[in-house]
Amino acid sequence: MPSKLQKDDHAGWNWDHTYVRLPALFFSKTRPVPVSGPMLVVLNRPLALSLGLDPDVLENSADIFAGKEIPPGSEPIAQAYAGHQFGGFTNLGDGRAVLLGEHLAPDGRRFDIQLKGSGRTSYSRGGDGRATLGPMLREYIISEAMHALGIPTTRSLAVATTGEEIIRQEILPGAVLTRIAASHIRVGTFQYARALEDPDALRALADYTIQRHFPDLMDLKTRYADLFESVMERQAALIAKWHHVGFIHGVMNTDNMALSGETIDYGPCAFMDRYDPNTVFSSIDRQGRYAYGNQPQIARWNLARLAEALLPLLHDNQKIAVDLANEALGSFEARFQGYWLLGMRFKLGLFTAENEDAALIQDLLDWMNANHLDFTNTFRTIGEETAISEPAFIDSSFLAWHDKWTARLTRQSQSPAEAAEKMRSHNPAVIPRNHKVEEALAAAVAGDLSVMHRLLEVLADPYRKSSLTEFTSPSPAGGPLYQTFCGT
Repeated sequence: MPSKLQKDDHAGWNWDHTYVRLPALFFSKTRPVPVSGPMLVVLNRPLALSLGLDPDVLENSADIFAGKEIPPGSEPIAQAYAGHQFGGFTNLGDGRAVLLGEHLAPDGRRFDIQLKGSGRTSYSRGGDGRATLGPMLREYIISEAMHALGIPTTRSLAVATTGEEIIRQEILPGAVLTRIAASHIRVGTFQYARALEDPDALRALADYTIQRHFPDLMDLKTRYADLFESVMERQAALIAKWHHVGFIHGVMNTDNMALSGETIDYGPCAFMDRYDPNTVFSSIDRQGRYAYGNQPQIARWNLARLAEALLPLLHDNQKIAVDLANEALGSFEARFQGYWLLGMRFKLGLFTAENEDAALIQDLLDWMNANHLDFTNTFRTIGEETAISEPAFIDSSFLAWHDKWTARLTRQSQSPAEAAEKMRSHNPAVIPRNHKVEEALAAAVAGDLSVMHRLLEVLADPYRKSSLTEFTSPSPAGGPLYQTFCGT
């Protein structure tokens, strides 16, 4: 992977630019569109320190975070890709984002540094390329919450306002998010290369992806098949982690599936309050395609599109290539189920495996669904000694389930205290409750950042037992149906 390091000793940026060594069809050189009045809204100081950056210098870098200036050594580009959006294929690309380059952290890890909402690019397709403050802060809050929950995710370094007014359904303050990612290589990037029918470009992209994310595969003759297997494994683990905390991505288009295995794009996402596998929050998902319970099947569908793009690299004979892809893809359900079951066992304090565990877990979920119970709080409460005295748990169906569960716990060598600790470490006390997120965003847009900072403080330690009922209570009953929006 050829590179040319460019250091900025002032802030600590350590730039590299390997993506631009790919064929030029994968990107266009694009600078952020200058803005009138940059102002830093929030800086992720712990993240900055972990990246080897000086947060005190970054506090005075609003011009960079808003796209008015670019940092020394950066080579900004917009990336090209395609994607299936709600099942329909289209060419896309970074229509409102610019990749400044790759930063090498002191521990050798490589991160894309991307400005989101930085203006029009050659891929904008008529949009203004801008973003507004609320959605950018939303991504900041949710991505940092996901990180604290231990779920692979892109992260947010900063949000800056631009001094401009953006017209959506109303006039809103413009803003730019600085997103940190292991890379922005997507399923849609491979679809783009395949659609262009350029086998050399497709091979170059695959080799680059292997070098960047799966270097142990590089010298293997089967490296392209192994690439697909590795991506599939990471996605199975990722979607299972989403399910363990009630996260609903909301827009699982193929351009929003990163080959690194990170959660990417927090547009219409939300966390489920009461358990219902049919839960949908996105205002544009009118058919429930991306409902909570559909996410594993959609992940498999997206991976099938990746397999189609990789076919020319799997074998010269297309029939053999298709057979290889189908055989690999057929293992996804078992992979997902394995990760899902392991995590669900941990949520119930189970260290060992028994054949009836899946049924035990499903019985609990069915009871929660039938009784409209909160997903997060139910799992958190079950492990407490006073659980069965709670009003919602004085129920014959639950008591029968509880007897089965306690009997199951006795069939493992770990003590009740060890089981309880396992549950505490795998069942968050707090998640980004939708009403609390909206409250924080409304206050921030109105100029009060204190509500958001308090929320971020609580979300940074989600597994700690909390007496802060305002952050652990679900949305008030009887309120309007909660909907999320892409923010584009």
